[in-house]
Amino acid sequence: MTTTATKTLEATLAPPTTGKEQRLERTVATYRRALSDAFESGADTQTAVNDIVTGYTLTSYAKDALKNYVPQLRRTYHASELEDDHPVRFTNRGFRIDHSDERTHEFCWRVPQAGRGTAFWIPLRINLEQESLWFDLLDGDISVGEFRLQQYRTSWVLHVTVEYEVADPEIPDDPTRIGFDIGESKLLTGCACQNDTPTRPYIYDGGRARALRKEMHTTLKRLQKRDAEQWRVDERFDHYQNALTDIVEKASREAIEYAESFGNPVIVLEDLSYIRENLDYGKYMNRRLHSWAFARLTDRFEDKALEAGIPVEFVNPRYTSQTCHACGHIGRRGSQSEFKCTNAECHVSTFQADINAAANIADRVDPWGESVPWKPERDDSPRNGSRCDTATGHRTPSRQSRQTTLAVFES
Repeated sequence: MTTTATKTLEATLAPPTTGKEQRLERTVATYRRALSDAFESGADTQTAVNDIVTGYTLTSYAKDALKNYVPQLRRTYHASELEDDHPVRFTNRGFRIDHSDERTHEFCWRVPQAGRGTAFWIPLRINLEQESLWFDLLDGDISVGEFRLQQYRTSWVLHVTVEYEVADPEIPDDPTRIGFDIGESKLLTGCACQNDTPTRPYIYDGGRARALRKEMHTTLKRLQKRDAEQWRVDERFDHYQNALTDIVEKASREAIEYAESFGNPVIVLEDLSYIRENLDYGKYMNRRLHSWAFARLTDRFEDKALEAGIPVEFVNPRYTSQTCHACGHIGRRGSQSEFKCTNAECHVSTFQADINAAANIADRVDPWGESVPWKPERDDSPRNGSRCDTATGHRTPSRQSRQTTLAVFES
């Protein structure tokens, strides 16, 4: 069996001539005006958006993308305001590339423009690691989705979403399930559960990412108060976003290597589809948590697992950080890094909180469905469209204490 993998191809446009750059700039400016007018009008259907963007000098590919995107901003992303740097989106109908090995830049992209015969070609500097996918795209072996043009201070970047078939990893007969907890303090915490015992935990510290996000918020706010030139604001924003992207790539790569160190690995992740809507910890914490793209890390993690042939399962995230992995009772967190079990009969007293959560995630999938903590007065049914069934259960604690102490993983 096969499954569909999604990847975003990236290419930098070769420096355009003055005339072509002016046309690119007009396209971006017109698109952003249309997006702003449609969003500010409160339009939340394709028909309503179409009534607004029809009069703009844009290709039908850009207008169709706006008709899809503006309602999503309201319904899916719950956006209350627009950022200033939205890329120009096009539907896949308008995508065309050409190739010739006689050119310095072998691939060229046909830039859609409003009006008959006004489109023009521009060379691309592709990411060589993605070269095979560009050839597959050229040959029609993979399908293109939406593509986006992003303007930066001194460059233009094209992002193309593609879909292609890969072998669907199968759950092995004797799997080693490895749970991963994604958080702020510890960006990624992995832990395998073997014989109901946390085994060889792995931690990728989130301190650098947290510091970058805090610095980004402070710096951009200061620049805006000083009425700095927009290119300075854009330059600093791009710097921080690139640094965070590097962290996401490194963390997900290391986590896959960690999973591959076990026999028959199966990665288990929390279903965080609704985490942004469910977070409400006050203005300051919401800003910090919402600024971290949980979904971005999860998506990259899942993509790399698929490429490595490792199956990925998703579980309901409820109570994973509040439950004792050994006895299944609800405990409490004495601090950000410390979990305390409140069950007097359990051999666990204190435990590294993120490892405890990762162990719960790994152990949450079983042949009968999803295990959840024993707490009769709570409603433990899945919420918000979780894809996992829930069954109330209570496991007998292990007789042998193999407690991972807090001090080992404190930073």
